[in-house]
Amino acid sequence: MSQIVEDVIKAAEWASQALQQSGYPADFSPSSLWYVDFFFDDHSRNGEPIPGGLLSQDIGVRLFAIGAYVGEVLRRHLGGEWYGDDNDPQAEINVALRLNTGATCWPVQRVIKRFENGWEESVAAYGAGMGLQVGPRPLRSPRTSPKKPWWKFW
Repeated sequence: MSQIVEDVIKAAEWASQALQQSGYPADFSPSSLWYVDFFFDDHSRNGEPIPGGLLSQDIGVRLFAIGAYVGEVLRRHLGGEWYGDDNDPQAEINVALRLNTGATCWPVQRVIKRFENGWEESVAAYGAGMGLQVGPRPLRSPRTSPKKPWWKFW
C-alpha cells in the first residue's frame, strides 16, 4: 500500500472523529455527507474560512482529511480502491478512488471545490451522483440551534 493511501485512511478516521466532536454526525453513512456540507456552511464563506472557525487553521490538512472522509464514505458503500502516486508533489490533491462501478473520482478535489464554490459543489449531491442513497437534506445543521420567537420568554 502506498504512503498516500495509508495517509488517506488515517485522515478519514481523524476527520470522522473531529467532525463528531464538533457536533457533526460523521459516521461514514451516506447521509453524513449532508453534514459535511453543513460544516462548510458553518465554517466558511465565499471560499474563505470564517475567522476563528474550524477551517481558520491548518486548512490544507483539514480539506485533505475531509476529502478522505468523503471518499471513504463512497468506498465503504460502493466498493473500490484508493490509488495515488507517492512521487507526485501534489499527491494529497490528486489521490483518486476507483469505484467498483468502474468510475474514478477525486474526492479531495471535490471538497476543495465545495470550500471554494459553496453549495453548487455539494458533497451530498456528489455522493448521490456516484450512486449513494444520501436521503433527504436535513432541515438544519446540528450546530444551528432553533431560534425562539422574540415574543417567547420561556
